[in-house]
Amino acid sequence: MIVIEHTLVSDEVLEEQFVCDLNKCKGGCCEDGDTGAPLETDELDIINEVFETVKPYLALDGLREIERVGRYQYDKEFGWVTPAVNGGICAYGYHDEKGILKCAFEQAYNDGRISWKKPISCHLFPIRIKSGKEYDMLNYEPREVLCAPACVLGKKLKVPVYQFLKEALIRKYGQEYYEGLDAYYHQYHGKNQAG
Repeated sequence: MIVIEHTLVSDEVLEEQFVCDLNKCKGGCCEDGDTGAPLETDELDIINEVFETVKPYLALDGLREIERVGRYQYDKEFGWVTPAVNGGICAYGYHDEKGILKCAFEQAYNDGRISWKKPISCHLFPIRIKSGKEYDMLNYEPREVLCAPACVLGKKLKVPVYQFLKEALIRKYGQEYYEGLDAYYHQYHGKNQAG
């Protein structure tokens, strides 16, 4: 565990290697969980702001679930989360023509319709954040079977988890934070990799 600014970062975030392999996992992390995606409090307002723009991207089942329970809901264990259809797929997810599960928010973002990419918890996966009073704890928590192809691809390409998640980490904590994490990696872990 290392301390970077106000975070405690699991060694695995630097030591393990990971690159999503959507052709193999089919975006299964968007439907394999106990609830929908965890949301930060400020993301609730963002969802309300962008909802009408994102609505055309939604699958019919997802839209029906949102109309039934709301655009987000409160879970006792996880806090605010996106709705999940029948306890499975995120209500904001849909399957493309290749059967890959995509995010309606991200597709609207990629199309230039909205400026918010997706919930930060999704963007940071397989890092999970547990917020405490003084520190956020960043843990590496891939799904054992579902993420196996991503672990294999990460090792093949030699991409540490934190580098794969560079954009998301900068989005969450800023450029300076990422540079600190990167400097730590090159000082301590880069040497171990080379030796």
